[in-house]
Amino acid sequence: MFGKIVYISDNLAHVKIADGTPIATNLMNLHVMFEDKNKKILGEIEDISSEIIKIRFLGEIVNDKFVGGVIRKPTLSATIRVINPEEISLIIGKETPKSFLLGYSPLYDDYPIHIDVNELFSNHLSIFGNSGSGKSYGVARILQNIFLNKNVVPFKSNFFVFDAYGEYHNAFVNLNKINSNFNFKVYTTNTNHVGVNLLKIPIWLLGVDEIALLLSAESHGQLPIIERMLKLVRVFAEKSEKTESYKNHLIAKAIMAILYTNQTPASKRNDVFSIIASCSTEKFNLEAPVNGVGYVRKFRECFTIDSAGNFTENVLLTSYITQFINDEIEKYIPSGTNPYSLEDLERALEFTLISEGLLRNEKSFSDAITLKVRLHSITIGEYAKFFEVDKYISKENFIAGLVSTNGKKAQIVNFNLEDVEDWFGKFVTKLFAKLFFDFTKSLKNRASVPMHLFLEEAHRYVQNDNDIYLIGYNIFDRVAKEGRKYGMILNLISQRPVEISETVISQCSNFLIFKMNHPRDLEYIRQMLPNISAEIVEKQKSLQPGTCVAFGRAFKVPMIVKMQLPNPEPHSSNADVVDKWTVDHNGK
Repeated sequence: MFGKIVYISDNLAHVKIADGTPIATNLMNLHVMFEDKNKKILGEIEDISSEIIKIRFLGEIVNDKFVGGVIRKPTLSATIRVINPEEISLIIGKETPKSFLLGYSPLYDDYPIHIDVNELFSNHLSIFGNSGSGKSYGVARILQNIFLNKNVVPFKSNFFVFDAYGEYHNAFVNLNKINSNFNFKVYTTNTNHVGVNLLKIPIWLLGVDEIALLLSAESHGQLPIIERMLKLVRVFAEKSEKTESYKNHLIAKAIMAILYTNQTPASKRNDVFSIIASCSTEKFNLEAPVNGVGYVRKFRECFTIDSAGNFTENVLLTSYITQFINDEIEKYIPSGTNPYSLEDLERALEFTLISEGLLRNEKSFSDAITLKVRLHSITIGEYAKFFEVDKYISKENFIAGLVSTNGKKAQIVNFNLEDVEDWFGKFVTKLFAKLFFDFTKSLKNRASVPMHLFLEEAHRYVQNDNDIYLIGYNIFDRVAKEGRKYGMILNLISQRPVEISETVISQCSNFLIFKMNHPRDLEYIRQMLPNISAEIVEKQKSLQPGTCVAFGRAFKVPMIVKMQLPNPEPHSSNADVVDKWTVDHNGK
């Protein structure tokens, strides 16, 4: 089959085909061994012509172990042969106590491909491919194989699948049939999806950065407004003697600031009444009694305008208001353990805008109005239901509750995002990514609670957006660069890698590339990944559905992997058009 080596150029051996050897089409991509007296070099058949076979060097067998890369090339007199079964296991992988079955090698009679669990799941993973190439089936099969694996029982695992189309429910719903200790939990945005949990997000868990993302903030001038709003809403939400005094102080300062502006008395009155509408107390409401010398006025009556255009009770009003001003009380920090709603947040924003005079400031008016309009549209919109949480829950208990179902541990948690627009889906994925990242960073024992995020249609969420400009970081970039050491792992699933953040892709260590044809995506992958060769790009172009090119840290050499069909399958197949078009004999 193999004749003499004609010559060696760069990382290729040009080998003459032995006389009388029939050219077999199944030689392509097979691995061969170059044997010299003191070395064994592994190669892969890359190209076949009528006389020459081109073989690319992959690595060396040293002490019965495969070492990637070639320093010592074979001599021209080296013998060449197809690798034997024992050598196949050196490059494809043996079953070990820490391995799991990824798939099978179509080049070697469906030889099982076992991958070290740590090498694959301790590093960021990208799964790319055209629609219909088998990405969703591949993800479902990988996770099913993890739980079917007898070598490693993943009872404490935390897989969070952000499901853009609601595909994965069917694939994992019977997880506990594998083992009664395994459980699957679903959070959905689809109100028609019965028997599962509607996605709920306690609004008080959101800080300045998260609120900025929710309201699609665009300028740095909006961040202090959000910060002030969050401080006020926590004061307003807490009911105690201290916070009551705090509220009175804030209202009093706000009213005094308005009274000393150059507005007309009518405008001043309107602003004061707006403040009372957004935040009122026993001392500050329109019907509150204001005691004069020998008489009593209602608070609103103090704003009656006389014929000279002044408030009739200006002196009484000023005296009443100033008694509540106490600058020392601003040092008090509310406990922050009280629930509040979107409506409460909206009132706090209204109070902030009026009391700080932001609506009268030409520079801040646009920023302020934009936040106000966006918050109001969410408060009265269809997404408000996702923030309706009445009982207070801490961030730690909220995260713990995500992986708890009927008092048991849920190993796979599916977030079904099929019923929301992309902007809200991006907010949800970023929010949970930040919650999980902050949680893993806070653990005393680093990486003691690994968390894996699977982002279906990742190009919708993991983008080069303006987060870095606005809040100083993009959470997915940060997780990609820092998450691995804390046990926070990203798994990107996408048909358009060109739309994904370059930083995130560059930090991925493992890749499963299903069939892709778009030239921009192929060129992007080639440019972004220094360890991908033109040969890998060419290989994936001819792949069958459910088959991928796998390479990276978990793989000794790039290899073609045929995935098993998941059982049960996710709901990601095409519509049966013929079935839906056809009527039966009853006309149905």
